Amino acid sequence: MNGKYRPPYTISPVIVRHIAEISELVGRYTVSGDTPLTPRLRHGNRLRTIQASLAIENNSLTLEQVTAVLSGKRVLGSPREIQEVRNAFVAYERLDSWEPAQRRDLLAAHRVLMAGLVDRPGAYRSGAVGIFRGKRVVHMAPPASRVGILMDDLLGWLKNTDEHPLVASSLFHYEFEFIHPFADGNGRMGRLWQTLILSKWKPLMAYLPVETVIHDRQQQYYRVLAQADRGGDATPFAEFILESLRTALVEAVTSDQVTDQVTDQVARLLAILADGEMVSTDLMAKLGLSHRPTFRKNYLESALTAELIERTLPKSPRSPTQRYRLTDKGRAMLARQKF
Repeated sequence: MNGKYRPPYTISPVIVRHIAEISELVGRYTVSGDTPLTPRLRHGNRLRTIQASLAIENNSLTLEQVTAVLSGKRVLGSPREIQEVRNAFVAYERLDSWEPAQRRDLLAAHRVLMAGLVDRPGAYRSGAVGIFRGKRVVHMAPPASRVGILMDDLLGWLKNTDEHPLVASSLFHYEFEFIHPFADGNGRMGRLWQTLILSKWKPLMAYLPVETVIHDRQQQYYRVLAQADRGGDATPFAEFILESLRTALVEAVTSDQVTDQVTDQVARLLAILADGEMVSTDLMAKLGLSHRPTFRKNYLESALTAELIERTLPKSPRSPTQRYRLTDKGRAMLARQKF
């Protein structure tokens, strides 16, 4: 290993600010070093993580379908996409058994994540590889003959660095994607390994669905990767990832608070809306209610305030054709309530 290896970056004011904000949020939300998330919320966040990380790689399965696959139910989807979900779940469940700076653990994780999907899971690539957007090459990775050396340098740096885990994990993520050590699965491996690094810092981070934020900002994700490549500087990517982590942490905290506040009435309403959009009269009928003020106060307004449902005609709330549907937060909540 080259002991002088160091990823190209600077600690910018933006990075310093994100470290402070994330550390404060984690400190406020963590008790005695353990994650305060309920088992149900941990499981729900993990499902969201898996669905979003695979969606970035063009897996078309929805959160509901991912939940069904992992519940042992039959799902209409390609065998490859279903296998990707199963592999990812096993990989994230094994996070505690791996050490971030160990090459054998990195290869073992790839073996789990890509089992049945590539010819040589758990082995570095033997050929050239690039990142394409359509027909355009946006990144050409180093030659295969250099992969082993580059990865040993990177893992050695990770083992010995004094940088804050938030910074180290983000830099590792960037350098990993730059090297692109595997023939396939590099994106999901990079995100998995950053989660592993962060989980060694704070257990809460193992259940932080940052992948959902990255998926929502996917084009920006690729832009900052390209920007870092052009400038030979990982700083823009680290800033982006830390901002995504902060956003995911805020959403996780909010979601946990909402979970505690969801009443049985709202939970019943969400379950009914899982079948699709409905007008209020149909919702009342399915709930077995006849008193409209009770329905509005205990069911409808509570769910709207928590942003678990939304109106199809938000500019005309009193429209006779008004219907209600689940929001993304409501669908995620519903998925968590099944466990």
